[in-house]
Amino acid sequence: MLQGTALQVLGRFWGAGCTVAILWLASRELDVESFGRFTFYLALFAWLDSLANMGTGEVAVQRTAAHPNELESVLGGARRIRFAGGLVGVLLTAAIALGYGETDAWLLVVAALYPLTHTLELSATVFRNQIAWGVPVALRATASALSLAAVVLLATNDARSPALYVCGVAAGSATANVLLHAVARRQIPRTGATPTPLRELWSEAWPLGVSALFAQTYFYVDNVFIRELRGEEELGPYNIAVRVLSYCIMIAQYASLSLLPWLRRRHVGRELGDALGNVGPPLFALAGAGAGLLFPWTYELLELFRPGFGVAADSLKWLLLAVVAIYAGSTLLTAVVALGLNRARLWISAGGLALNIGANFWAVPRFGIAGAGATTFATELFVAVSAAWVLTRHGVALGSAWRWLGGVALFALAAWISSLLPLG
Repeated sequence: MLQGTALQVLGRFWGAGCTVAILWLASRELDVESFGRFTFYLALFAWLDSLANMGTGEVAVQRTAAHPNELESVLGGARRIRFAGGLVGVLLTAAIALGYGETDAWLLVVAALYPLTHTLELSATVFRNQIAWGVPVALRATASALSLAAVVLLATNDARSPALYVCGVAAGSATANVLLHAVARRQIPRTGATPTPLRELWSEAWPLGVSALFAQTYFYVDNVFIRELRGEEELGPYNIAVRVLSYCIMIAQYASLSLLPWLRRRHVGRELGDALGNVGPPLFALAGAGAGLLFPWTYELLELFRPGFGVAADSLKWLLLAVVAIYAGSTLLTAVVALGLNRARLWISAGGLALNIGANFWAVPRFGIAGAGATTFATELFVAVSAAWVLTRHGVALGSAWRWLGGVALFALAAWISSLLPLG
């Protein structure tokens, strides 16, 4: 499990470097408003990924981690759900692009075809069950390099359309999904089984799918509030702060992918509480230390990317607090899924979305992008506390409270020590 997580994190570091380079190039070739639109559609496509997935990835692991002979049947049914979700995403992108009157809206629709390739990417379930991430990481690293190469080509030719840059990034991701299917399909056991009935699979998948959509919505809906209430000038700097958050949480994201089949098997063996107590507090402590080190220097960090982007420094401070909450919440939510409590996760995400939308309505007009950052922190804190409550209600021991408080203590200590460094 640790090796799988480490491989994913290494791959993500490479991908993060490519993304930083992509954003840096785009920020210099595009004007501030066009760059804001570029980051807006990148956020939209992250949401479309969840729409195409619609919970099928997690359900495939739930059904096949301990029963690999069912893989062909489950994937056959799950692909139908993903294809339908991808088509809906294309239609939504067309409606949004035309509604905003985007120049080159048709290019954005072409780029939105990329989530359809998640239908093929589902074959990677065979690697997830084995917690063998070498091939997926290598192919995704290749995809990041291809996306960067496309953006370099556009920048070299002085492209000024944000839609072209979105297409370049999407092309790399689509290529990775196709290649991943080509490699993984050889390891899927061929049993000749018919696809799992759609209704049966959908009844298990939709709570997780809608939950993921809610989570992606409360993570990215602040883009809509900022664009409508504050303008595109503030959207670009804020999204760079959000990118810093996304880099900080990558260990949590990939640990969750590795943890799900492992925790599922521990649940079957009635050892879930012990397993959760062994991995949750250390990850939370790691997050506290890392976020604390960055906390005093948010202005300087954003200014390094582009002069003037330091306006999002207060937003980033709130987002770093959200990082700490996410590390706790992601582990606890993974345990909720390992228990098979798919509808409980749905209600947690629905509550987080309701809180986020209500808070953004109040905070963004009053406090601008700093209010959006504070809303993200409040939402992630709510999710973590709710997941812990659900687990305890179902008899799962979370371990010593003092061990969990270590993350908070390390955040405060790291922030104080970092503030003494002569980096200003």
